[in-house]
Amino acid sequence: MSETETRAAVPAPRTDDEKPLLKVEGLVKHFPIKKGLLQRQVGAVRAVDGIDFEVRRGETLGVVGESGCGKSTMGRLVTRLIEPTGGSVEFDGTDITHLGTKGLRPLRRDVQMIFQDPYGSLNPRHTIGTIVSAPFRLQGVEPEGGVKKEVQRLLGLVGLSPEHYNRYPHEFSGGQRQRVGIARALALNPKLVVADEPVSALDVSIQAQVVNLLDDLQQELGLTYVIIAHDLSVVRHVSDRIAVMYLGKIVELADRDLLYRTPMHPYTKALMSAVPIPDPKRRNAKSERILLRGDVPSPISPPSGCRFHTRCWKATEICRTTEPRLVELRPGQQVACHHPENFADQAPQDTVLLTAAKEAAELVADEVLAQSAETSAAVASLTEEAAGEGLEEAAGAGSEEAAGAGSQEAAGEGPEEGSPAPSPTTKDSPSKEK
Repeated sequence: MSETETRAAVPAPRTDDEKPLLKVEGLVKHFPIKKGLLQRQVGAVRAVDGIDFEVRRGETLGVVGESGCGKSTMGRLVTRLIEPTGGSVEFDGTDITHLGTKGLRPLRRDVQMIFQDPYGSLNPRHTIGTIVSAPFRLQGVEPEGGVKKEVQRLLGLVGLSPEHYNRYPHEFSGGQRQRVGIARALALNPKLVVADEPVSALDVSIQAQVVNLLDDLQQELGLTYVIIAHDLSVVRHVSDRIAVMYLGKIVELADRDLLYRTPMHPYTKALMSAVPIPDPKRRNAKSERILLRGDVPSPISPPSGCRFHTRCWKATEICRTTEPRLVELRPGQQVACHHPENFADQAPQDTVLLTAAKEAAELVADEVLAQSAETSAAVASLTEEAAGEGLEEAAGAGSEEAAGAGSQEAAGEGPEEGSPAPSPTTKDSPSKEK
């Protein structure tokens, strides 16, 4: 590709008047739990529970979080593979939240998805040619030069040979199958591609190939990506902005460099501390890994207030009672936290940590607590209390040593070891004469 073509393929900077390609507001998905003979609803799994974000044209939004936090469900809601419970989804200025089958058919040309399992998403009874040509057949599109020629061009675009047209999925490796899925997603020249864990099932060397392929295709075709992943290193490589999800909520949304350099939400900071640093000089250095106490709470009955307060080392009473809103505290960085990291405390009046927070702080390195104490009065009081207890223990140890030394000196004034003890005498005891 020439320099002129490369410059033209790169999307222009966004202006304030430009509308985002994808806009999500208050998106909710609850899966009902039914029991009994009449199948009455007794509860609901709150997979996605009110999230807001935008995706600009030509950018890549990365979505990270622990297993079960609602990332994949969010991707299926955006592509309208499942019906949302509430909220709204706008694509290219059109509300697609409750479109029917007839209304969704033209949308499929512009919104495609790359699925997590490269083998489970491909029909083992169909050839690669049949799989990749399915979008043309379903949409009634006849590409110039014929379907077969276009499919072979797509296979070459993703790094496969046109000779693979008549082969079956089981004849390919995992990385090649994922390339087939990418070719199928690109068949109709979509505007938005949602990639759900596109490299999680692949070897590290194959991961790099697929990630570089996605990057090259974005430059060539001007694609917009929403990439869902666990690997923070992969997300950092491909993303322009990153959203961090926890238990159905977005807790932080920021530009890539800001998020990795100065994470604001304690959960984000814990995630970043888990990323290994490939530096041999740090082999014997003390680890600053933040271990979170307990498991993720159940989405059936999530905690009140901030959903992370049961595992956070900065949680106070306001965290337990009031849910924080996702607000922009710094240009390009939004966070939902009462006591953010690397920023001024949003609830400085709360200076008493919860019991769960004190227990969680036991697993946090002293250096991390010291950094948190700079912006949190509650953590500062905890560190001062711990320092006071340390001084008391040291003073107690010193007094014990002094007492021990005094007892040894007192013992030294008595009879030496091995000397006979004097026999007791009284006034009334007569003396024996020879």
